[in-house]
Amino acid sequence: MNVAAKRSVYEPDQAGLAFPRYPVFDDAAQERRHRKVRLAAACRLFADLGYEYGFAGHITVRDPEDPNLYWTNPFAMEFGAVKASDLLLVDHDGRVIEGARAVNRAGFVLHAAIHEAHPGILASCHCHTINGMAWAALGRRLDPITQTACGFYGDGQALITEEAGAVVVERGAGHSVAAAFGRDTKVAIHQNHGLFSAGQESIEEAVWWFVAAERACEIQLKAEATGHPLKLVPEANAAHSAKHLATPFMAWLHAQPMFDRTLRQHPDVID
Repeated sequence: MNVAAKRSVYEPDQAGLAFPRYPVFDDAAQERRHRKVRLAAACRLFADLGYEYGFAGHITVRDPEDPNLYWTNPFAMEFGAVKASDLLLVDHDGRVIEGARAVNRAGFVLHAAIHEAHPGILASCHCHTINGMAWAALGRRLDPITQTACGFYGDGQALITEEAGAVVVERGAGHSVAAAFGRDTKVAIHQNHGLFSAGQESIEEAVWWFVAAERACEIQLKAEATGHPLKLVPEANAAHSAKHLATPFMAWLHAQPMFDRTLRQHPDVID
């Protein structure tokens, strides 16, 4: 796995078998480099999945040394071309602290509000995806009809109706969106807009929740299109899946093959 400046995430377990573990860093500079490479790789990954839509879409991750600053992709730059060196360091007021390009104003307003209101959120993703936007137009929460959807059962998802369909550019408008996120929120469905995801431990976690939510939206749209009543997973089973199979570590683990493939196919992302 091509990851900059870190110890291997594959360490032997008690049986001597290699098992993925969270990376460990020697200092903030190494961790910053890792987060930037992973953020740039996330942009490439989203491009490969067809999530790009004009200049809409942004991914953010906190800086490990100053958590009040965060790294994000530049405004109107193709997701499929983003490199670690292209990323911007931005503060909560939208000022670019490091980087040579402009920041997406709408992205700043919403993501800055989420990060500012929730110190426990490390990374967040938002894109204008087909299934996510289609489902958001219904103004409904996802139902527990698959194990994927069960990962968002209960407090794992939020439905946001404030600022529905509006182009948010004023900083204060982002607070109503941020307020919808709770301690355990993995994904937020913003009515007439699309999906937001949040990762507590890693950017990979935020990426996986977004990919899983987009998939869950697609599945429910297709299931409902059959015209047959949905068969819901029993509440106890859905809650068990959300608690034990949809943890931050499990999300990070799910994302590893995708990031491995992305880094292998786009080696220039580390530049």
